[in-house]
Amino acid sequence: MKNLNILIVEGNLKEENHNFTKAGIKTHTESLTDSLNHLNNNLFFDIINPSSDKNLDEVNKKLPKYDGLIWGGSSLNIYNNTPEIRRQIEFMRECQKKVKNILAICWGMQVAVTAAGGEVKKAKKPHIGIANQILINNIGLSHNLYKNKINNFNSPAFNFDEVVKLPPNCDCLASNQTNEVQSLFFEVNGTKIYGLQYHPEITYEKMVSLIEFRKDRLIQTRKVFKDQIEIKNHILFIKKEIAVSNKTQRMIELKNWIDNIN
Repeated sequence: MKNLNILIVEGNLKEENHNFTKAGIKTHTESLTDSLNHLNNNLFFDIINPSSDKNLDEVNKKLPKYDGLIWGGSSLNIYNNTPEIRRQIEFMRECQKKVKNILAICWGMQVAVTAAGGEVKKAKKPHIGIANQILINNIGLSHNLYKNKINNFNSPAFNFDEVVKLPPNCDCLASNQTNEVQSLFFEVNGTKIYGLQYHPEITYEKMVSLIEFRKDRLIQTRKVFKDQIEIKNHILFIKKEIAVSNKTQRMIELKNWIDNIN
């Protein structure tokens, strides 16, 4: 198996990652590298944060050297259109010209869709730590992203927004009752973009930590739960999923993506 050079794009702002670290929670990039290293020992990573790093012009020149790019999650909302978000969208457009294989996860998928002409809006209902009963459609069942994946599955997930308009020539691969677009695939400028709204790279244990970390926001700002009791019951529900979850199945999309570019 050959060595692969992978560029990981951090979607969160520096401040949010600092808050994660202070709370003893791994950043999304740390979770991603842990999962990738579990699957493959021949991966070499570079990491970029397009919202804050000053060397984007130099990185742009080196993009063609990467075998693949993975763009992870974030607590940002793309329709807020801040300078940091605009920098991410513009960098994604450069990546879609120069990197041949992109895996875009959650926020990453929303950035990829926006950069390619699709649309993302606030979802009617969020996923808080888990997405239930994701169904792979007929197109997805024959797609290499879902090779050996059991249909009708649950997954770690945490999102308040959803894709409402696909980019041109894009296929939706899976859905559930909360989000019509749970995964997708399209090509632009010869680049293959695989998108997942859920998080195969993050453990349910981390999702529980995120819920506890964000519990005040979830009650007071997001208004997803009415009180601490509802949060406690939701965490118990996720812990039941931990007891039956299969690590290999949870991460199979990551494995398939790596295998496809190897």
